[in-house]
Amino acid sequence: MLKGIPDIISPDLLKILHKMGHGDTLVIGDANFPAAAVAEEKGHINIRCDGHKATELLDAILKLFPLDDFVEKPVTIMDKMEMHKDLECPVWQEFTDIVSKYDKRGKDAVQYMDRFKFYDAAKDAYAVVSTTEHAFYACIIIQKGCL
Repeated sequence: MLKGIPDIISPDLLKILHKMGHGDTLVIGDANFPAAAVAEEKGHINIRCDGHKATELLDAILKLFPLDDFVEKPVTIMDKMEMHKDLECPVWQEFTDIVSKYDKRGKDAVQYMDRFKFYDAAKDAYAVVSTTEHAFYACIIIQKGCL
């Protein structure tokens, strides 16, 4: 056990967060996100966090993980497809509220990206975290900054 490390952060996830450098990205995928396939495409790491929501993990990770202030938008949320344009995505507000707790830019640090462009960006991430989040479009990429 370590002081100050949220219980939701597994030893494997803590190791990944520590090894990541400035500018590296981390994907937190919902239950429908093809995390294993995305990670495997370029030989990246997939960490399973079954039983946890994407919002819970984002909050725990941002307690330890500085967002990149060298870029305007270090947080990217998967945007809805046209066929889902009227779908409510309350998880997006939860993501933004969590980011606002840890970054003074708040919602200005967040951008939205088309689903297939998001998949392409995710393939370049240092690691992909799998969750059992059931909210729609609850996939997010965060870019690590400096302390």
